[in-house]
Amino acid sequence: MSHGPNIRYIVKAGGVLSGSARVAGDKSMSHRSIMLGALANGTTYVTGFLEGEDSLNTLKAFRAMGVEITDPDNGKVTINGVGLRGLTAPTAPLDMGNSGTAMRLMCGILAGQSFDSTLIGDASLSKRPMKRVTNPLALMGAKVDSQGEKGLPPLVIHGGAGLKGIEYDLPMASAQVKSCVLLAGLYADGVTTVTEPAPTRDHTERMLRGFGYEVKTVGNSMSLVGGGKLTATDIDVPADISSAAFFMVAATIAPNSDITLLHVGINPTRTGVIDILRLMGADISLSNEKEVGGEPVADIRIRSAQLKGIDIPEDLVPLAIDEFPVLFVAAACAQGRTVLTGAEELRVKESDRIAVMANALQAMGIAAVPTEDGCIIDGGQLTAPSSPINSHGDHRIAMASAVAALRVDSGEVLIDDCANVNTSFPGFVALSAGLGLAIRQEIPE
Repeated sequence: MSHGPNIRYIVKAGGVLSGSARVAGDKSMSHRSIMLGALANGTTYVTGFLEGEDSLNTLKAFRAMGVEITDPDNGKVTINGVGLRGLTAPTAPLDMGNSGTAMRLMCGILAGQSFDSTLIGDASLSKRPMKRVTNPLALMGAKVDSQGEKGLPPLVIHGGAGLKGIEYDLPMASAQVKSCVLLAGLYADGVTTVTEPAPTRDHTERMLRGFGYEVKTVGNSMSLVGGGKLTATDIDVPADISSAAFFMVAATIAPNSDITLLHVGINPTRTGVIDILRLMGADISLSNEKEVGGEPVADIRIRSAQLKGIDIPEDLVPLAIDEFPVLFVAAACAQGRTVLTGAEELRVKESDRIAVMANALQAMGIAAVPTEDGCIIDGGQLTAPSSPINSHGDHRIAMASAVAALRVDSGEVLIDDCANVNTSFPGFVALSAGLGLAIRQEIPE
């Protein structure tokens, strides 16, 4: 499922984490900074941009539609925006690589263009359902062709449809679907309103306001009026809490550990992982809290602690949806039983994360029983698996499995198909090793 040769992680059992680090920039915000900067009038300056494959694919896509964007330089990117109506037709399909976020958000933007376009992705992305965005776009008047009953990529988006605003109730909480509809609403006649059943990450709404576009929020409903304009601004992308989550769990489960993660985004729609870990007994504290570019950030200190199993509150699930692979590891190291429900979205991520993580934990001797919408995990002693763990090309499975090695009783944990870690966290191995994880990578023969 991943590009290029297989990359294998080899992680020795045990380890103590110490020190401080700034993890990779927030991927969600990096995508959106390119998208909205390209559609703005004027020049947008971005710092903290994530130089991973997913974000770079979004950058390349807008270059292919006539936008001048500099090559990233230590997280700095300059975007010469062309305005909402300034994109030009690409001469080839736009490749979103491994990113469902990019493909779903791009659908909303491209649905409002005058030209036809095609979105493609890697083998993993090509198996992810897109009807959840193509259905509301069809209600707005967009014409999008997809493959099969599930609406799989490639997606062919026919321009010139003429969109109209709608009132759309999300059938399940999804920031990607909400964002897609709102971005299409920029090009629609009238008002577009999205109502979500539970709060999801609000980076799109915050960043639209940062670019001077009015978005009204009333309860769980977001509305905007089409036909306005975006004005260029400066964006400082904070460190990604989803990337920080691996080290929050690592420092919690590794005895005698004490680390500080710097300048992490603590948007309240993204901090479910902190809330869940604290409910389990984690020792997590925030300092140096401030707001940068409309987004709250803080330094996060984590010290080792004995976790206990809990029933994870369903209202926290949408606020931690990307962090569950490593939260499964926390549950495996906790005393007692942890029960996750209401997380059916995990089955349609880069992999079926419920099934794949349950398999990985079972291979390490943990009782993990997958359910339709979650998992039941009984904490216990982890043992080194007899064969390599297959991450199925899913970057979060690979990184979570590496964290689990901290609590394996002896030996090494081998993890295959790790190339896609570069989509979200380039430099993961080096940063992990610097904090104390005994990790290396190789390309097996």
